Amino acid sequence: MGDRSSDLHLFRRLILEARPVWPHLALIFVLSLTSVPIALLLPLPVKLVVDHVLGSQSLPPMLAALMPQGLASSPQTMLVVAAGLLVLVSVFQHLEGFASWILQSYTGELLVLRSRARLFQHAQRLSLAYHDRIGTSDSLYRIHEDAVPAHYLAVSGLIPILASGSVLAGLLLVTAWIDWQLASIALIVVPVLVLLTEYYRRRVRAGWTEVRTLDASAMSVVQEVLGALRVVKAFGQEDHEHERYMGTAGRAMRRQLHVIVGEAKFGFFVALTLAAGTAVVLFVGVRHVQAGALTLGNLLLVMGYLAQLYKPVETISKKVTGLQSSLASADRTAALLDQPPDVIESPRALRLARAAGAVEFREVSYRYEDGPLVLSDVSLSIPPGTRVGIAGQTGAGKTTLISLLLRFFDPSTGAILLDGVDLRDYALSDLRNQYALVLQEPVLFSTTIAENITYGRPAAANEDIVRAARAANAHDFISALQDGYETRVGERGMTLSGGERQRIALARAFLKDAPILILDEPTSSIDTKSEQAILQALDQLMRGRTAFVIAHRLNTLASCDLRIEVAGGRIVSVKHPRARRFSGTSGTSTGTRWAEEL
Repeated sequence: MGDRSSDLHLFRRLILEARPVWPHLALIFVLSLTSVPIALLLPLPVKLVVDHVLGSQSLPPMLAALMPQGLASSPQTMLVVAAGLLVLVSVFQHLEGFASWILQSYTGELLVLRSRARLFQHAQRLSLAYHDRIGTSDSLYRIHEDAVPAHYLAVSGLIPILASGSVLAGLLLVTAWIDWQLASIALIVVPVLVLLTEYYRRRVRAGWTEVRTLDASAMSVVQEVLGALRVVKAFGQEDHEHERYMGTAGRAMRRQLHVIVGEAKFGFFVALTLAAGTAVVLFVGVRHVQAGALTLGNLLLVMGYLAQLYKPVETISKKVTGLQSSLASADRTAALLDQPPDVIESPRALRLARAAGAVEFREVSYRYEDGPLVLSDVSLSIPPGTRVGIAGQTGAGKTTLISLLLRFFDPSTGAILLDGVDLRDYALSDLRNQYALVLQEPVLFSTTIAENITYGRPAAANEDIVRAARAANAHDFISALQDGYETRVGERGMTLSGGERQRIALARAFLKDAPILILDEPTSSIDTKSEQAILQALDQLMRGRTAFVIAHRLNTLASCDLRIEVAGGRIVSVKHPRARRFSGTSGTSTGTRWAEEL
């Protein structure tokens, strides 16, 4: 990834991604071009003083034509003109620098914000299997850290290089016009700098790539420990985790110092090369003055231009190596964006307003990548409004079965149908809108209780929120809180008890009013008192809906019409414990179902 063609590909890709801010980049480039005439004017006051104030040289025809005759012939006036010109050029130089800095800062921050948003959006679309394999901290680091240097490349990388090239060309032409031999000698340093740049560029790029990977690993330790802090404290492993973090972060620090030393060496050799080039030009220039081929003022002008000439050469050389850190980050962000989602929506996806709730598994098998089959030849037909209890040992394939139904990933073979249509033929947003999910460990966000209840239906009215909370037996405890529904629940809802969190999750499912309900061990982690309240709410929630209940407790499955047992990725038992015929409603659709006693 570190070769020159890869660098050019990354630059081209970043420039295309920056299309919305192209006008900003164009203005930055135009502002940077104003540094060319400023750089040409900076040494001019010194030449005027040496040749036309201290010396007796006549003004150049172009400059003499711009000045009144009386002023041009007075040394004192020329001194004032030279001093005024020096101040004026300095003012313009600083104004240009200030305007460029403001515009570059704004454009760079805008690019970073857009990049982070795009990376975050894409990371959410990637499969759960990808995040389980790579780890969420790696994606977090790429979104929050790698996006910053990667998208400053266009602003602080490409534009300065182009601007420096323009300044270099302008100064070189003027220097050659004054003394082409000195200009030719000054360019001797360029091949040396090219070789130095190429030598160090590869090493610096590899180093920064390793630093980024190690930094992401250190962040992974922090995220992992803080997410499991109760376990760490309970086992008294704070010192162990501190040492683990220091080990990973220490390796990143040592590698980064090694890369910085390499960049410092490169800077030293660049400065040495430019000093050697300046010394040679000075030696030859003095000989030209002694021979009468060049005036002292022109020599000083050439030396001033040479300092300006070598500045863009140095900028280009250092930018090429200095940007390797940003290019390493760009590699990482590009790798995340290039990761294809496992679940792809059909270009001719069908829209689905509300499903009746009929679900069918047709010879469904699934394996994770190249691993063994997790599910094998699962076939099952479920009429609308059926309550399905799913039992089985840990690792039997229960969660995989539900994940396929939610289309977190697609079957390796076979198909799952909803109302007679393959799930892969529906629009993803419409399909996911047909499900309400209640997990064993309820997931709450660090916002208010009201916002957590409305997570699946953000535009819900206050009366609908209260109605859903009452149905979930949650209204009483919420009302007793100081801020009521505006109470903030803390990270992952940890300011509430397990039963309270579960009832808020149930209220969320009530409010969404989806035709298909998925309950994954909804009462396994709560006390008996809370369980009774939740079971009552669950019974009400499941009425008129197709419901899938994963549970080990028999009382949780007592109201199910159909019970299946999963073992080794297969359905080994199917029972209909409740023989009944009844009508159920699922939102706007009504269905009749029968259960057969076996």
